[in-house]
Amino acid sequence: MSRPTAAIIDLQALRHNYGLAESLAPNSQTIPMVKANAYGHGAIEVATALASMAPAFGVACIEEAIALRDANISQPILLLEGTFTADEVTQAEHHNLWLMVENQPQLDAILAADLSHQIKVWLGVDTGMHRLGFQPEDLAAAYSALKASRNVHDEIVVTSHFACADDLNNSATSQQIATFDNSLPRDSDPAMPMTSLANSAAILAWPEAQRDWQRPGYMLYGNSPFAEPQANADQLQPVMSFESAVISVREIPAGDSVGYGANWTAQRQSHIATVAVGYGDGYPRHAPNGTPVLVNGVKCPLVGRVSMDMITVDVTDLVNNRAKIGDRAILWGPALPVNEVAAACNTIGYELLTRMPDRVPRIYR
Repeated sequence: MSRPTAAIIDLQALRHNYGLAESLAPNSQTIPMVKANAYGHGAIEVATALASMAPAFGVACIEEAIALRDANISQPILLLEGTFTADEVTQAEHHNLWLMVENQPQLDAILAADLSHQIKVWLGVDTGMHRLGFQPEDLAAAYSALKASRNVHDEIVVTSHFACADDLNNSATSQQIATFDNSLPRDSDPAMPMTSLANSAAILAWPEAQRDWQRPGYMLYGNSPFAEPQANADQLQPVMSFESAVISVREIPAGDSVGYGANWTAQRQSHIATVAVGYGDGYPRHAPNGTPVLVNGVKCPLVGRVSMDMITVDVTDLVNNRAKIGDRAILWGPALPVNEVAAACNTIGYELLTRMPDRVPRIYR
């Protein structure tokens, strides 16, 4: 019998969330983000599940893109960080990859490449996040250079990324939208370039950010980017259920401690369940005492330090449903949102999902 730890992936929920993104911006094309192994859900399986719906996919780098190509994913794939070396331009041509261009060396590499076919380019502009992209005052020159190149497809997408769209009361998003619109190269292209602004938070809550392309990521996997309830985000369906099982139960007296470092001591006679999951499976080692774990459908507190392969949970209050070996334990999922677990651990759900290692089998349903 195999170790019970697994991530159960609900592909129907995935497709529901993609459909929600499409419905919120019906005039936009929707490119799902499958970078970082599809936020820990399995990039090949996620892309395969969405292949009949998505016009293209987004990844971080060429290695992620080629893995999808090797799995027979045929849609165009956007490299969100663009190229790291000039030779990747010819690889992009060969594999039908779209290139993000966010700095002068990337632009120069495209202009200098010896290509047989034009490649499609997304041109990044820094509207205030100050991470990637040309400065607004330099955008028109970059756009004109790409537009004039025989290597570049005539349809260029100008794009930017929001810093604070997950904060519904922050005016920075409106300021970034205004900066973006004011930076567009109208004089050099009277027809206006295609554009892309909306990430998950903007798709859900900032309709003024809707453009030709939208880029759902975190929401695609059924999780809200907001700290508070939001009507559209409340319609999302979690895609991953991270599960394991109880492998030991013991009774300890008041005053005894549990786990490495003895950082939790029982204040009463307690029943302690050991669950087969640990930081080797992506469960956060820094999870504090009290982090919720569902055992038999009831929230129980994590107690003691997280080990590489195991955690311990106080199941004393399961009065009418005493925990036993083999009982199901849910680390996060539809009944225990990953955001709730992340908040208890002083991190974000994005990190918990994307750090899950290959050691944890993904089961697709």
